[in-house]
Order: sequence, then C-alpha cells, then structure tokens
Amino acid sequence: MDNAIFSEYEGLLPKKLIEEIKQKAQKGISKKQLKAILDDCVEEVKKASAQSGEAIGLVTAESISEPATQMTLDTFHYAGVSEMNVTVGLPRLIEIFDARKNLKTPSMEIYLKDKKKLSNKEVERIAAKIKALRFGDIVQEFKIDIANYKITASLNKEELDNADMTASDVIALLRKKTKIAKFSKGKNDEIIVDVEMKKDKGPNELFRIRERLEELIIAGIKGIKHVLPVVRQDEDGNKEVVMLTSGSNLKEVLKFDFVDKTRTISNDIFEVEAVLGIEAARQKIIDEVKGVLDEQGIDIDIRHIMLVADTMCLTGEIRGITRYGIIKGKQGVLASASFETPIRHFTNATLSGAKDHLSSVIENVMLNQPAPVGTGLPKVRYVGIINKEE
Repeated sequence: MDNAIFSEYEGLLPKKLIEEIKQKAQKGISKKQLKAILDDCVEEVKKASAQSGEAIGLVTAESISEPATQMTLDTFHYAGVSEMNVTVGLPRLIEIFDARKNLKTPSMEIYLKDKKKLSNKEVERIAAKIKALRFGDIVQEFKIDIANYKITASLNKEELDNADMTASDVIALLRKKTKIAKFSKGKNDEIIVDVEMKKDKGPNELFRIRERLEELIIAGIKGIKHVLPVVRQDEDGNKEVVMLTSGSNLKEVLKFDFVDKTRTISNDIFEVEAVLGIEAARQKIIDEVKGVLDEQGIDIDIRHIMLVADTMCLTGEIRGITRYGIIKGKQGVLASASFETPIRHFTNATLSGAKDHLSSVIENVMLNQPAPVGTGLPKVRYVGIINKEE
C-alpha cells in the first residue's frame, strides 16, 4: 500500500483514522479507489467538526438532557439471584454526573485469563475465592454461656465443604484476623470462643463480640457480596466465563493471578481512579454513560459524552456537575452564581473585591449582551496610525 498517499492526508485526517483505514483497506485496492475513500473521509470529518465559536457545551447539554427525560427509573434485576441488582436508566446517569461516591449497586465485571471451557467445579472454586465469606455464613448456631464468658459456634458442615475448609482452618483464620478472644476446637465441628471479660464490661459485651465475629471476613474479598458466573462471547466470537459481582473491590481482585487485569473493571469511577488513574476514570465515565444510553435505545454522539467526561476530569480529579464540583471551579462570579446558591457567591465576591471579565457565555446572557459564540466571537479592533511627518 502506497504510504505517500496517506502522507498527503496527515493534516486533514486524525492519525488514528488513517491507521484504521490502513488496516481495513483491502489488499490490491487501486490508488484511485484509496484516494476516493480518503476524500470521502475528509468530507465526513469536515461535516462532523465543530465550527469555531460554536457553543458545544450548550449543544452537549441539550443533546444529553432532552433524551434523558424519556429514560426509565428502573433497577435491572438478575433473575434468581436476589442480591444481584444493577442501577440503570436515569438514576445511574445521575450517579455518574453527580460523581456520587456511595453507589446504590456497586459491581464488577471480572474476566479470567484462562478462556478455555472451565468445568462447573472450577468456576465454583474461582467464585468462592472472590466472594467474601463471613464467619456468620458458616455458623449454624451461636450459644452464649454468660456464666463462663464463652461463646460456642456450631459450624454448618455443608457450608464448610462448599468453602473447602475445615474447623481447624477456620480457627487458624480467626486467630489471624482478630485478637478479641481465644479460639479452640470443640466436639462435632464446634468452635469455642473464650472471652476475657474486663471488670467494666457486662454480659452485653458477649453479644457485641458475637456480632463482630459474625461479620468477620475469613475468606474471599471484602465488599464482594455475591458472584454470578455468566457466559459471554469475546471479540473473536468465542464463549468465555465472566464473573459479575454484587459489591466492588478492584484493588484486591486484581491481585489474583487468574484475573485478566486488562479487562476487569468496576462500575465505581472513584475506585477506578484510585487504582488505575484519572485517564482510566475518564474512559469509564464515557463507557458507563454510553452503556446506559444504549440500553435505553438512545443514540447520542459519543463526542458529547466525551466532552462531559473531559470537563469532570479536567483538574486531575473527578468532579461532579454540582455546586461543589465543576461549578466551584468556574472563574467568573456570575457563572458561579448561575448554578444554585447565588447569594453566597455574590457575597464572597463582594467581600474579596472580585472582578468578572464577562469572558464566557452565561455572564453575557445574564446581562443581555452578545455572547462570545458564533458571530459574537470575532472582535474588530481599530488601531490608529500616527503620521510622524504631520
């Protein structure tokens, strides 16, 4: 393929698009045909490009918010698994754009390195390693002996087998995880918890210790409440097992050797930022918003979503589209005051003697004068010429 032709279009087409055409152009294509394809691409890029002075922020806001009024308010539920819920529709968009740290339904998609067909036992074993196992999950009954300050935990044999553990394994883990009591093995898969009571503590302390022991994670990853293996098709059309989770802990999941670290991801954008960085978080915002809109059958230009993601991540940290987020970083006084709590902004500006140079759109709209967009963008400046001879 003639690279000289592509070099003519380097300033006219994005590099990524040129590389994609190089890869997908059929072998044996003539120079005339290739040039026609490139010319068509140039025309499409020109049509898709924003004009200088175009109010892209306004177009983006309208393009996203208008279709959002038609979105559902439902939560998607996986049939047969009560713990597996996923927030979709408008509530999910609000979570993303408001940059909320406490998600209603945090979840992960865990891809495995080994794409070959796994047996059901292997899938269950992997799921057991990921899912958080509480001490209370494997206990059939707690007996509290107030007189001797002891708690007897009767283990569930079936749950122990599912976790591939013995009573001795559980005791070893309890000793490693906590120092609140002494643990010893009793008869018939029982664990004796010997509590050293202090003088200022009463019998209620035994019940508090039991509650703490119930919630103690003895296996798996903290935060992963449930794991649902599903079969999907990869890019090549081959079937593979993907672990969907209720709960998220990206940092710990990526430590497993069997996990594909290049594809495993969380729906928590703050967690993605903390583990993978701000660029990954920006991409996750784009992917999540696009995914929500696609599920609703809403087609929005990806560049509108990219602009919102860029704005949210501009400062190097995620900021929501709220009064404490990107609005807080606005330079102008009137622009800041335009989004909720105007009195506070005006008061602070007055006390500090702040100036507003009216450089953006919103301030000029508020003052009923031409905004610096479209035909209002160019400015004519007259510079007088002094004739020294005169």
